Amino acid sequence: MRERVFDLLLWLLLCVPVLLKSDPNDGGSWFQVAVGVVVLAGCVAVSRRWPLVPLAATVAASLPATLELFTPSYSLALIAFGYLAGRRQEHTRAALWLFGAIAVTGLALTWATRTSLGQWFTLLLALALAVVAPWLIGRYVRQYDRLVRSGWDLADRMEREQAAAADRERLRERSRIAGDMHDSLGHDLALIAIRAGALEVSPELGTDQQRAAGELRRAAADATARLRDIIGVLREEDEAAPTSPPGETVEELTSRARASGLAVTLVTTPVPTLPGMSGLALHRVVQEGLTNAAKHAPGSAVWVTVVQDATEVRAEVISGPGTPADTRSGPAAGPGSGGVSKSSGSGGKGLVGLDERVRLAGGTLTHRPTEEGGFALSAVLPRKAPAPLPAAPTSARELDRARREVRKDLARAIWIPLALLAALGLLMAGVALWTQAQSYLEPDDYARMRLGQSLTSIAESTDDWPEHPLDAAPHVAPPEPAGMDECRYYRSTLLAAIPVYRLCFVDGHLAAKAEVP
Repeated sequence: MRERVFDLLLWLLLCVPVLLKSDPNDGGSWFQVAVGVVVLAGCVAVSRRWPLVPLAATVAASLPATLELFTPSYSLALIAFGYLAGRRQEHTRAALWLFGAIAVTGLALTWATRTSLGQWFTLLLALALAVVAPWLIGRYVRQYDRLVRSGWDLADRMEREQAAAADRERLRERSRIAGDMHDSLGHDLALIAIRAGALEVSPELGTDQQRAAGELRRAAADATARLRDIIGVLREEDEAAPTSPPGETVEELTSRARASGLAVTLVTTPVPTLPGMSGLALHRVVQEGLTNAAKHAPGSAVWVTVVQDATEVRAEVISGPGTPADTRSGPAAGPGSGGVSKSSGSGGKGLVGLDERVRLAGGTLTHRPTEEGGFALSAVLPRKAPAPLPAAPTSARELDRARREVRKDLARAIWIPLALLAALGLLMAGVALWTQAQSYLEPDDYARMRLGQSLTSIAESTDDWPEHPLDAAPHVAPPEPAGMDECRYYRSTLLAAIPVYRLCFVDGHLAAKAEVP
């Protein structure tokens, strides 16, 4: 609705000059008024879909009135449609072709009507000031609006990205909590199962107490399995993320496992302390190795080794094969009694998540079965974790690109009119020199002319007779002699307007000649 009101007001505004300058009281006719009103109505109607059509139609309506293009009736329409074409047209190539076609058409009409080139120069000047300059202003406004829209779109996208980032952080926090539950509670439940297994075979307890210890061991193993399944589902929603520190050192971790009945030996003491993600990964590697040994090879001996140098730390957890006495019954023995499985999680997810954690810390994780039937888990971690790569500022690049486009259009709006005016000035200077050369009469040829000679004989006796005299007499020239049919003026010098030669004829014969000072 607003667009229709704007088009209606624009049409009424453009019709005012037509009504004032084309009516019968100003030398026009009501037919011209009707044609102009209808033409402007059609131009406004199609200006949104085809922005260049109204401009071409307005030029076509102006040229029959004057070859100088700038007419009182349609001058406002030229400016308005030139601006709207720059404002609404997506590409510039069609507009440049139209401007060139208008200039060529004006030159062709000037040649066809045998008028002075001065009118064509005036057409070019009117084209530059009344059409091209508003078009460039429209292009600048279009690019500025695009910059503003890009800024608002960037703000909306950043708001959506912030909301999405908050959602991702919530999911990552859920995954982190799930990982902590799996790693910490699973480890603790595995140690509880080991202690219950030791009580189950203890000769100091009676049959009922051993049976209760066995039920406790099986319950701990079942709880571990259910925890693994539940946390496994949560972990599948997102990639493994770095977790918070468990609050204990590697020495404390191995001591707690040893107190639970796991035969673990810490080969390296003291264990080096690593900062940040490397320290978290080191703790998790040792914890995963102990948990694997407790669940899948109970009763086996475990060796933990941590070796460091100037740039990296190498951690290794090696477990031996489980003993038949410890793995004879119950879920605590895990899948087989001959050694440690490949993972502490269902489907191999334990080592997959651990590998992701080590990778994020900038290290590498390897695991393999040993020759004795056990299992070895090792990791190489940097002493200083690599800094995360900054995110590519795509939104900032888009905004910067829009700003560059606006600056380019502003530069075009300044230099293109200046270039057109400079080119027009050079063209006018060249044509003026050519016109002066065509109207130049050599002083020797002027001296040889005799009164009474015909114009034909004068042209034949002159080596380079100028065929184009000046359009009119200089404004300082004295009155022409009385009784003359025609007087012609020729330049006596190429670069000066005066003095000139005046040749007057009667019945085609030279009747008077003079040098006008």
